[in-house]
Amino acid sequence: MKLKVLGLLFCSAVLSAQNIQNNPGSNHGNKFEQLGTILPTPNVYRTASGAPGQAYWQQRADYDIEAYLDEDKRNLKGSETIIYYNNSPDDLEYLWLQLDENEQSSVKNADYPFSSTLPKREIVENLKPTELPISDNGYGVNLEKVTDANGTPLKYVVNKTMMRIDLPKALKKGEKFVFKISWNYNIPNRIEMGGRGGYENFPEDGNDLYTITQWFPRMCVYSDFHGWQNHQFTGRGEFALVFGNYKVKMNVPADHIVGGTGECKNYEQVLTAEQFARYKKAENSNEPIEIVTLDEAKKAEKNRSKQRKTWIFEANDVRDFAWTSSRKFVWDGMRVTIPENNNKVMAMSFYGKEAYGLYRKFSTKAVAHTIKTYSEFTIPYPYPVAQSVEASNGMEYPMICFNYGRTEKDGTYSEAIKNGMLGVIIHEVGHNFFPMIINSDERQWSWMDEGLNTFVEYLTEEKWDNKFPSKRGPAWTIVDYMKLPKDELEPIMSNSENIAKFGPNAYSKPATGLNILRETIMGRELFDKAFKTYAKRWAFRHPEPADLFRTMEDASGEDLDWFWRGWFYGTDPVDISIDKVTVARPDLDAVPKSETVKYTVDKPVLNEFEDISKIRNKEDRSIKFYVDGDKEVQDFYYRYDRGQEKTDTSKEYSMTMGNLEKVSGKDIAKESNLTAYQIDFSNKGGLVMPIILEFTFEDGSKLNDKISVQIWRHNEQKVSKTYYFDKKLKSVQLDPMRETADIDTSNNLWTATSTETQSKFQVFKQKQKNAARGASTGKINPMQAAGKK
Repeated sequence: MKLKVLGLLFCSAVLSAQNIQNNPGSNHGNKFEQLGTILPTPNVYRTASGAPGQAYWQQRADYDIEAYLDEDKRNLKGSETIIYYNNSPDDLEYLWLQLDENEQSSVKNADYPFSSTLPKREIVENLKPTELPISDNGYGVNLEKVTDANGTPLKYVVNKTMMRIDLPKALKKGEKFVFKISWNYNIPNRIEMGGRGGYENFPEDGNDLYTITQWFPRMCVYSDFHGWQNHQFTGRGEFALVFGNYKVKMNVPADHIVGGTGECKNYEQVLTAEQFARYKKAENSNEPIEIVTLDEAKKAEKNRSKQRKTWIFEANDVRDFAWTSSRKFVWDGMRVTIPENNNKVMAMSFYGKEAYGLYRKFSTKAVAHTIKTYSEFTIPYPYPVAQSVEASNGMEYPMICFNYGRTEKDGTYSEAIKNGMLGVIIHEVGHNFFPMIINSDERQWSWMDEGLNTFVEYLTEEKWDNKFPSKRGPAWTIVDYMKLPKDELEPIMSNSENIAKFGPNAYSKPATGLNILRETIMGRELFDKAFKTYAKRWAFRHPEPADLFRTMEDASGEDLDWFWRGWFYGTDPVDISIDKVTVARPDLDAVPKSETVKYTVDKPVLNEFEDISKIRNKEDRSIKFYVDGDKEVQDFYYRYDRGQEKTDTSKEYSMTMGNLEKVSGKDIAKESNLTAYQIDFSNKGGLVMPIILEFTFEDGSKLNDKISVQIWRHNEQKVSKTYYFDKKLKSVQLDPMRETADIDTSNNLWTATSTETQSKFQVFKQKQKNAARGASTGKINPMQAAGKK
């Protein structure tokens, strides 16, 4: 779903995945520790590599649905046959289904209220006495019949937006259960009541545009990680759904045009001969062709047919089904071929005359661009259709999505409306991949579809137009959110219902984090391979956060636990400061001083304390110590330790220490221009990041360096780095491309001054290389002092 207004505030207790600290209070040992028990334990269903395990399973549900759209009453009547397959290892005594339309009911909704305060101003239509008790507004699902395949009534219970069907007997592993449901509901005015589906009325021509979504009782997900996902639908956290095959018949007024999930199987029967011929032409066109023309749509608006037509759609391996119906629609389409799998896809758009000036020009081409670009970064688009519908909305379903973008009456439009339209089309069409195919649990983790999708949306916008003004993805765009007080923030790893600023948290921050990984931490090659691996592993499956985290590390060879811990489990911002730059020059004329040291030979090396293990081992007569039984290893020191060799350990010896000499004239000439710069950094924000530096020299030249994030591992608060340059440094700029989301750039620049104090450090030449480990130190040892070999 594309949010147009971000940052909704409400009071709530925040439930989030806990960022457990290994060494709280210390300046190290926290931010770089492995996630460990924060992540779920790998098992036969989900492996430690992030891939599905050898025993992975998921449920399936097939639907055969018939729907009747009553335009006069604005009512939808439906009946469905569901075949539910139990692929789990568990016996199921009941099934849970979702009745999402109950969220529009005043008495059957999930009952998740918001805090309210006195308004400063109000619309008069909203000013009315508080109704207590609340009366039924007439919306929500009306269940007419729930039976098994033979028509025998089934016992069921409705709990707000959820419905439990109690089975006559337990559904065993590998079995299927067939049942039927008949229902109806009054279709809400989506513009007035809000929500994802409903109708929009156009007073100028008196017609409605219907977006029929969450419209049928749908199976809940039963999974290895959650059991039944039957959390209530509050209107915020979206959907957790089961894959299956759909056959759907929609009976609508004869002059309506219908678009829906999947492929229509009877276009020849429901379209005019001219329209069907245009559709067949569009199937082989690389430019959008109007299947229903603007003139035809305008003509249809003026008359209301009393006849009916039934449109038949089929869709395989999808998690949901949505559709749209209106006589207002212009409809265009073209073919697009996905290079990775040679899939020939019909890209299509439906829109009223109000959007013609924008959608006719851009929509279908944006659809085609989106599925091709997402295919490059994830998996090849597998479905036969991708559709964009202008419905003053921003919502996604398999193969169809509802977007916004209308012109002025004279056909002109602002650049903001154009870019908003392109952004929402790319975003909603992109949802075909996340979560329609990579099928995460939106109800629990909104970021897993919205955040990942927003990230690939950004990549797709960039490939549409390098000057496209993307609002989410670049690191600098998240700074204002990261600056907020901690009581206005939650970790990304928070439940959908409990997030105060939903847009930045679920969309922007995860998208920005992935972009930082790609551009700054991992690099494009490693990131792209790992991200595609995640998409491939979890296509048409149900991934969880740990599956993403583990796969990204598994496929790249990068330890990213520090990043998941900080960016996803924490709320600390990035604020790295250049605290101080110390400038020093080498003293190449220094003369080293030799040092004479006095020493005595070493006494026997014995334990300072006879511990309990040594005492017990000595008293245990069954233990035979190796050295006591092998005279070949009983050397001088075996005897020396036991007082059998005598050495004068009081005698004093002396030796001259000094492996340094004065620098030669040749080296002085070579190194005389060097200047050393020690740069002291502090981590004021708390979130560790690579330190990216741009050095500008007095001659105008520049150099760049990226210090790995691992520099913080031994001190997460303060670090220093020294550089040596043979020309004078004019300035040091931290994070010059604003790629780490640093919230305070005022402490990111150091500039040299003419009064800069310079210290000196002595430089010498080494006479000989340091001795190898274990070699002689040059001191007299006890064997030499005793005259023994």
